[in-house]
Amino acid sequence: MFLLRLAAPIVTIALIAVMAMWVDRVALVQAFSHVSISDLGLGLVLVQLQIMLSALRWRFTAARLGQPIALNRAIGEYYVASLLNQSLPGGMAGDAIRAWRMRTSGQGGWKLPAKAVLFERLSGQAAFFVLAACGIVAWPLLMGASEPVRLHSVLPAMLACAVLALIGLMWAIRTNSFHRLASLLPDLQHVFVKDRAWAVQIGLSLVILATYLAIFLLASKAVGASLPLVSALTAIPLALLAMLIPAGLGGWGTREAAAMALWPFLGASAADGLAASLLYGALSLAGAAPGILVLALPGFAAAGTKS
Repeated sequence: MFLLRLAAPIVTIALIAVMAMWVDRVALVQAFSHVSISDLGLGLVLVQLQIMLSALRWRFTAARLGQPIALNRAIGEYYVASLLNQSLPGGMAGDAIRAWRMRTSGQGGWKLPAKAVLFERLSGQAAFFVLAACGIVAWPLLMGASEPVRLHSVLPAMLACAVLALIGLMWAIRTNSFHRLASLLPDLQHVFVKDRAWAVQIGLSLVILATYLAIFLLASKAVGASLPLVSALTAIPLALLAMLIPAGLGGWGTREAAAMALWPFLGASAADGLAASLLYGALSLAGAAPGILVLALPGFAAAGTKS
């Protein structure tokens, strides 16, 4: 276990180092020279909005399951989870810790908090997958006529998504996840369907998704490689989904590799993709930094859970 934990940061650093050596390093340095203070400020503001809206979605989801959470507690714990998701192997360790830290907030131990965290993440990931699937199908039709992207250009991305879907299906069958999902159906209906909960879930997830896309668009613009708006439906969702690949720390490395491969389809360079992705990661990590204060405040976890 120790070796696995040690391997994750080594793999991440090695991936980024290899990519930095592979691209034009002069172009990479020049890309970062374009970044302005206003770009950084706006990016950090968007990250705060993203985390706070995500905390509201989690609070709503937990309340539907019978776990009231105070607003300040929800926001604070989401800062912690966001910070740890980007700093620990797997990209979801912060969510597991968020559920664990909430285990004393009510009766039943960790099971109810874990379910609330799982459903909240499901709401967000579903929005990403739907957008990415639509983008892959529509990509050849959406690009400008001056430089069309043909089917064979995006075929590798389509195949990668198909392989990931197949692996997920095989895992679900092997672990009997469909049976477990059926047992969760009443809770799923309560969280996502009944009393127009679907409207709240969809509304919050769409706005949160828009903040992710906006931060990546801003990051690419900041490094001097403005992308067309169509990238928000095509390349950016795929780059963000690459963060789910369990290699390295919190999506670092896999996200950059995806951006390097996808940005040239949009008229930018691989160096631009790498720079944009690194800046996106830096903004997201810096924006979640208040999570350190939450962890450092003794007694915060014991704050009241009722609004």
